[in-house]
Amino acid sequence: MISYLEFEKPVAQLDARITELRTAAEGDDVDISGELQRLEQKSADLLASTYAALTPWQKTQVARHPARPHFRDFVEHAFEEFIPLGGDRYYGEDEAILGGFAKLDGRRVMLIGHEKGHDTETRLRHNFGMGKPEGYRKAIRLMEMAGRFGLPVVTLVDTSGAFPGVEAEERGQAEAIARSTEACLALPVPMIATIVGEGGSGGAVALASAERVLMLEHAVYSVISPEGCASILWRTAEKAPDAAEAMKVTAQHLERLGVIDRIVPEPIGGAHRDPAATAQALGRVIGEELDGLSASSPDELRRMREERFLQIGGT
Repeated sequence: MISYLEFEKPVAQLDARITELRTAAEGDDVDISGELQRLEQKSADLLASTYAALTPWQKTQVARHPARPHFRDFVEHAFEEFIPLGGDRYYGEDEAILGGFAKLDGRRVMLIGHEKGHDTETRLRHNFGMGKPEGYRKAIRLMEMAGRFGLPVVTLVDTSGAFPGVEAEERGQAEAIARSTEACLALPVPMIATIVGEGGSGGAVALASAERVLMLEHAVYSVISPEGCASILWRTAEKAPDAAEAMKVTAQHLERLGVIDRIVPEPIGGAHRDPAATAQALGRVIGEELDGLSASSPDELRRMREERFLQIGGT
């Protein structure tokens, strides 16, 4: 069953009417197929027009949708032979950041990303996708392993930010994020990063400092959440929609600003309406990007990363 967002209420009302008609017609001889077809087309058209004109705040809501595909969904639908690797060899395992060997259309890669979970139990286990120092140190270990074995690195970023708890700070959260960012920039192999949901602050950048950065159509990427920005600027989180507009958090804004390189389209109504199709489309785009980087030398790859980040914000 689809969970509708606040701005989708008109669509929800139409879909409820369609369901009522179907239920009422069961066992009756009355032909309502024409009316059903008309309502279904009206619902589809309304959904398409709604998603074609989403505000930045509405896109933020879509990026946070509880049914939006996460790391494990992409593994299931776009990659094969995923072999998870755990632990940072310093402290322990962090299930907010997962990674391991995988195959993408026959090509072996190192796959790393945030996992938020889909229900209360899994969200708690994965800490809502908020990585701790051991998670970022695990990512560093896997990236270094990929470099030694000549495997491209693919990252799937989906976090509101790194975990801000006292225990994370005690174990060196800032240092771990900085080292992970450094590991990305130093990789001797191709790296493709994709913002698949939320890309929040340093917790996202630590896995997204690649030579090619992609974004799903309704994902968001920012230095702070709109609520956090609004609380700082206006002393109230109620101004979050205004903050989202001002911060240019959407894929469309960020592509124009040169922060990301390519937008991956989502199904009409968002990735949560068809996770499999979303994952398969993303897999194809990542494959294309890896093909384009396959002939680049380690020095060329590092130079590409350096240049892309130095050019951000330039005129």
